[in-house]
This record gives sequence, structure tokens and C-alpha cells, in this order.
Amino acid sequence: MANMTALAKEAVNEILNNAYERAALKGELPAGNVLNGNVEIPKDNANGDLAANHAMAGAKTFHMAPVKIAGVLTANAELEGSWFSSVEVAGPGFINFRFSHKWYEDVLKNICKEGEGFCNSDEGNGRKVVVEFVSANPTGPMHMGNARGGVLGDALASVLERAGYEVSREFYVNDAGNQIEKFAESIDARYSQLILGEDSVEFPEDGYHGEDIRELAELFRAKFGDEYLKKNASERHEAMAKFGLQTNIPKMKADLSRYGIEYDKWFFESELHNTGYIKETLDKLTERGYTYEKDGALWLKTSEILSDVLKKEGKSEKEIEKLDLKDDVLKRANGFYTYFAADIAYHRNKLEVRGFDRAINVWGADHHGHVARLKGALDALGLDGEHRLDIVLMQLVKLTRNGEVVRMSKRTGKMISLSNLLDEIPVDAARYFFNSRPESAVEFDLDLAVRQDSENPVYYVQYAHARICTMLDNLANDGYTVPDIENTDLSLLTDAAELDLIKQLALLPEEIKNSARDLDPSRINRYDTELAARFHKFYTVCRIKDAPDQLRNARLFLADTVRKVLKIALEITGISAPENM
Repeated sequence: MANMTALAKEAVNEILNNAYERAALKGELPAGNVLNGNVEIPKDNANGDLAANHAMAGAKTFHMAPVKIAGVLTANAELEGSWFSSVEVAGPGFINFRFSHKWYEDVLKNICKEGEGFCNSDEGNGRKVVVEFVSANPTGPMHMGNARGGVLGDALASVLERAGYEVSREFYVNDAGNQIEKFAESIDARYSQLILGEDSVEFPEDGYHGEDIRELAELFRAKFGDEYLKKNASERHEAMAKFGLQTNIPKMKADLSRYGIEYDKWFFESELHNTGYIKETLDKLTERGYTYEKDGALWLKTSEILSDVLKKEGKSEKEIEKLDLKDDVLKRANGFYTYFAADIAYHRNKLEVRGFDRAINVWGADHHGHVARLKGALDALGLDGEHRLDIVLMQLVKLTRNGEVVRMSKRTGKMISLSNLLDEIPVDAARYFFNSRPESAVEFDLDLAVRQDSENPVYYVQYAHARICTMLDNLANDGYTVPDIENTDLSLLTDAAELDLIKQLALLPEEIKNSARDLDPSRINRYDTELAARFHKFYTVCRIKDAPDQLRNARLFLADTVRKVLKIALEITGISAPENM
């Protein structure tokens, strides 16, 4: 599991520190200091393969101009036996390194040796993480926000697994509370209309207006007939909510499975209510002095909790006062627990009962105001919510077709569900398009998603994989097969397109590490696109079949390595790697 890009950066640090020690012994730089700096990949190849800013970072310490420090360090840098062929000073004091051919060869040897696990790391050190995503109310079909959250959560879980975490995927089912009562009322109204006539029963203004509710009412009547019309509202609603959930949840599971998503656990909110765990959690908050009663309700001292957090962050009383922090109701005067109370108990269950080291939730941006409150409540329980709970907030999805925005509203029933979407476009396209930067809104072009040309990014990437497979099959038919690495002269790979391709191959472990760090699996999409682009360029400028035997073998080996890595990268985000298109 060698991260060749990270190892090269470490090698630069070592070379420069050794250079400093030599320079200090000669009196060329002041002794007794520590040389620090960052090593990055320049955007422009003209600036080398790696660029270090140690000279600029040390200017204040050494009381010297960065360019002069850089000149001394490069003069004392020893590259023999290293992964670098040259080092030079650039601009205001950057120190640019260029890879030797040894590094390129070692990249390919490492991928060959480690196989599918070459991009894995032990960054997570086996720590237990639960990733909760989608968690749609089971009151109707899943919509575009759920579709996006599904991809981001699933891809993030895969990235974390590759980064060495023990990951559990979880769906939180809101099968209790006000929305379930509203769900039952909506089914009840449609059921009554079916029996008594459309105009005889008024539909709740704030009910669920979708066609799916009418279908549930029809199914309920088909099973139970008209007998429930004679029962009291409470009995009807309990039966209808149970029937609706038993119908909808399997549909949700089927849609998500079709979408390539399987969960390790479906956690039901009703469990928290039925076991008394919410009461136990609120009692614990009360014992710790974080609740009070007012107007018959139980409140959380949210403003006090968050004020304490903000003070620790250095905020002044005046700044905190401007935020106008509010307390939150945990238990209403009518005895019912709020959604927030259930949420606190649920997250306590994750961290305290089930022992996850870290909980990660993928939420819509409209939950922004809920983040600090929930973290604060966990802090109040002594569970370090600030560091053990992470929230990925994703922006909205805008669907377009023929250049026009496709309008959606779950409440009115005018919407495109996840199921509808997957009837229109391939699963791979949906997963690719939705796995974009969480903090950015997505404009999903339904026309583009089904196009089979290079304008469609997922087609462009998948075509690179299929192109390699077809090429290898055709060459095999002509008697040219991929050689073993022992029989491959990698030193012949000297064309700029070949070297650029190898550098991109080497980046996947670094991208996985950074994706896990930033909780942003969209980095893998960008990696895939760039790898495909570099392969297409290589394929255009570097002859394979007609090349001399040894060069042909080296290029065949390189192409096959790209095939393997591209397949791994696509599979991380749940996208298939077709062998022909």
C-alpha cells in the first residue's frame, strides 16, 4: 500500500533537510534551525513534477532572501540514487524537482505487486465509522435529493473503507412522529374518498398529495375492503400507517438496490420510542443540568451549550449575542417527543451504545441550522460531538431537459422520483453526475446523461476502459499479449504522454486519502476523468501494435495497468467498467 506520490514528497523533504545540514556545516546557512515547508504538485509541468516552498517558509528564520536560501539548498542537494533527476530554483524561491525514470518504473512495479489494494491505506487505522445517508421519510417515493445523497454517502463509505476505516452504511427510518400521522391521515382521506366519493371527504391541506398515496389507499381497500370506514380515526390511522410503511419500505430498498446501494443496517426511529431510549437520553441531559421545564414542555439549554462552544472558539459576548441563539423543545406539553429529541438519542446510540468512533451524516443543505445544535447536544452528553460527528451538507439538484428546468414538488406529487429517473437514464450516469462537490448545486442534464459521446463525462471515462479492453483483445488475436513485468523493459517509456499517464496512475492513493480527509468522494470522479483524458492522449500519440517489439510490450503493459486502475477507481464510486461499448 505504497503511496508513491506521498513517498516522493517525503523524499523531497529528506533531500532538502540533508541539504540544509550540509549547508549549515559549511557555514552557508545559519545552523541550529529547523527547515520546514510544503511539497506540492505544480499545475504546470514546466515547473517540475514537485515544487517545495521551504526556502520561502524559512526566510524569516534564516534572515535571508528566499531565492538565496533556495540556491544554497539546491547546490547542496544530493540526488544520486533518489527518485529525482534534477532540482532547480524558480520564481521567488520555489525549489522544483523532476522525477527520474526510476520513480516512474517503481510506480508501475508497485501497482503490479499490490494489485487491487495498491491504493488502500491504513489512515483510518481500523476506527469504526457509521455513514448515514438518504434516510428519506418513508411516506412516498425518493426524490432527487435522496438520489444525490445516496451516491455521495455510498461513495464516501467506499473511500473510507479504502482509507482503512471499518465502515457501516446506515439508513435511519423516520417511522414515528408527526409526518407518519400526516401520512396516515392522507391515506385515510383517499380511502374514504374511494368509498364515499371524491367530494364527500376533504383532503388535508398539508397532507401528501402524490399519486402514490392514492395507490396505497386502493391497495389498503383491496386488502381490507370497506370495514375500516366504521372504525375510529385512531385505529384507522394506526393500521394505515403500518400498511403504508410495510408497502413503501420494501420499495425503497428495491430502488436503492437498483441504484447499487446496500445498507448494513436499517435503523427504525420507533425503536428509540419503544425501548424508552429517548426518555433515558433526556433524563441524562437533565441530570447534567442541560434541560428545564417551561409552559409544560421540556427544553434543552441550546443557547447556553452553543455559547460555551463559541467562547472556547474565541467569540466575544457581543458576537454571540448577535447570533440570537434559541433553546429547543425536547418534549412538548402534550407529552410527545420532538424530532430533535429523537435525533439526539439516535446519535447517542451510535456513539455510546454501538461504539462507533465517528458518525458521518449526509444531509441536505436545508439542515444547516441543525448541525451545531446536534453537535452541542452530544457535547452536553459528554460524547464530544464536535469531533466525533461530521455532517456533509449537499446542495440542491436542478434537473433540466431540452434546456428547460424540470419542476418538482413532493407535496403536490409533481416530481421525478429516483425510480422515474432510473427508468430514463443509466444507473452509472446517475451515480457519476450526482457524485459532484457536495457544497455545489448540481444541474443534471437528462439529455446529456444518455448521450453516447465524449460530451457525456461518464461515457468518456467508461469508453477509455472499453477502448483498452478492445485494443488488448484485438492485439491478442494478432498474437501480442500483455507481458509479465519481468519481461517488460519499462525504461523504454519515455514519451511525455506515457510519463503523464504514469503520474496520474500514481495519484489514486493520494486522492483516496484526501477524499477521506475532506469527506468529498467527488475527487475520485475528477481523478477518473483526468486518467481517461491522459489515456486517450497516450493512445493517440503513442503507436502500440506497430512499435518495435520491446516498446510495444512496455506500452501494452502500461495500457493494461491503466485498465486495472481505472476499473478500481470507477468501482469505488459504484460505476461499472464495461469491456465494450
